[in-house]
Amino acid sequence: MKLPHLSLSAHGRRRTTARLTVAALVAAGAAVMPVPAAQAAGSVVKVEGSQGAWRLTVDGSPYTVKGLTWGPAVADAGKYMPDVKSMGVNTVRTWGTDATTKPLLDSAADNGIKVIAGFWLQPGGGPGSGGCVNYLTDTEYKNNMLAEFPKWVEAYKDHAGVLMWNVGNESVLGLQNCYSGDALEQQRDAYTTFVNDITKRIHAVDPDHPVTSTDAWTGAWPYYKKNAPDLDLYAVNSYDAVCDIRRTWEDGGFDKPYIVTEGGPAGEWEVPDDANGVPDEPTDVAKAEGYGRAWQCITGHSGVALGATLFHYGTEYDFGGVWFNLLPAGQKRLSYYAVKEAYGADTSGDNTPPVITGMTVDNPSAVQAGKPFTVKASISDPDGDALTHQVLFGSKYIDDNGQLTNARFTDKGNGTFEVTAPDRLGVWKVYIKTSDGKGNVGIETKSFAVVPPEVGGTNVAAGRPATASTFQPDSVGCPCPAGNAVDGSFDTRWASDWADQQWLQVDLGAKTSFNHVQLAWEAAYAKGYTLQTSDDGQDWTTVHTVTEGNGGIDDIDVAGDARYVRVNTSVRGTPWGYSLYEFGVYRS
Repeated sequence: MKLPHLSLSAHGRRRTTARLTVAALVAAGAAVMPVPAAQAAGSVVKVEGSQGAWRLTVDGSPYTVKGLTWGPAVADAGKYMPDVKSMGVNTVRTWGTDATTKPLLDSAADNGIKVIAGFWLQPGGGPGSGGCVNYLTDTEYKNNMLAEFPKWVEAYKDHAGVLMWNVGNESVLGLQNCYSGDALEQQRDAYTTFVNDITKRIHAVDPDHPVTSTDAWTGAWPYYKKNAPDLDLYAVNSYDAVCDIRRTWEDGGFDKPYIVTEGGPAGEWEVPDDANGVPDEPTDVAKAEGYGRAWQCITGHSGVALGATLFHYGTEYDFGGVWFNLLPAGQKRLSYYAVKEAYGADTSGDNTPPVITGMTVDNPSAVQAGKPFTVKASISDPDGDALTHQVLFGSKYIDDNGQLTNARFTDKGNGTFEVTAPDRLGVWKVYIKTSDGKGNVGIETKSFAVVPPEVGGTNVAAGRPATASTFQPDSVGCPCPAGNAVDGSFDTRWASDWADQQWLQVDLGAKTSFNHVQLAWEAAYAKGYTLQTSDDGQDWTTVHTVTEGNGGIDDIDVAGDARYVRVNTSVRGTPWGYSLYEFGVYRS
């Protein structure tokens, strides 16, 4: 999130980092579950000092937040917290606090780690996850939160694991997805005023721990300065722009210190697009450097920046996990050790991850569907460990699915892989994942565009009259008439009604021989269909049957000699109708 010049709409559109939803924070039944018994021996935490010379103290001793955001399940806190401690980390940050939080606090305290305990407010998470609230008029929601949050402060205020309380996450930014113009300004004022109301309630219950509030850009801080004077310090999530915070703090004339509650390498919303029009993800090497750079800039703002919880101690192995997690699938990567080194822990005896550089995809703008293509990289291991490789695909930019799937590939040696392309059109990502057998991993990724396989001969259906049982006149990207399927463009499509029995036919103008049909399905494909021919458009002969279609590209060698060719669908592969980019009928 560029500070302060970020296009907010771009940030909201591209932000992919997962956050706890408000439902997850209250689903534990906080209103009906008993309040856990407090663990005694809580610390007294203070923000002390004066303008430009602040410090955080714990029981009177100076404390710099050397932290990570917390990703694993609370039930796994005992498993992972010793590892967190070994990294030189003294703090973890959460986004929600409720009846389920105590085991996390217990494990943290047992390992000498403190917790920045979060409270979720709608519409948190930048893009506005959790729904929209009217902070001017929704007194029921506000009263519920004013009652809910102090209850958990009371429950945990004497727990040795608590460092401070954090109210909200990126809601000043997120409100742009609910309101605009003057209404947006009114809501931002009302939201930050409400944050101040909560802050006062928390202070009344617990005077011994500071209260902060996180947003995604320092452009939120003027609202806090105006409306939330009771906050003890500010907090901001900032990635590639983290080194700009000092300048914007000084230019803004702020009178409170801050912490960075998320930070690290450049995010998806901050990098330029690659040649295929999708964000160009930094390399593992660049990501590791990003963490070190962030920490240097934070510690360089002495007396004002009180530390950071860098993002993210997470184990998810998906699109967002590969972009940000320090140990996806539990395997440590270069970024893990970069954070460990930044926080002053001893790395001299550590085995280090494989290093992947110079990854390329042959002809990345035109990889033929279902055909082999070559992926190359320079892969090495600093410790000389034996390496194993995986190749995976991600369809995030096609269907917003963040999961990664195994690709079929042959390891040709020397960092060269022959990979079988998926058969669904669009821009994919291919990942090389290399493990050293010692708990470490290197991961690199590049995009590639899947296009239809080349078909020899002439497409006799191109530009010919086409008709269909139905078409969608006003869905997204429509009208989508039958003719779109024979116009030679993969930017247009035919789309049917949402019903099983549909057909699309093309008139070749005269009886014409052909020996191949290519169907390029959009996401809404046919699981079951037949190819049929006719000389009069009335009596049809089936020449090919499909019962287990899976979408993508169907290349079918089939002989025919007719004026009309028809795709007659019977079983949908999705809840939607049927949608074809192109219906090609070829003659050699």
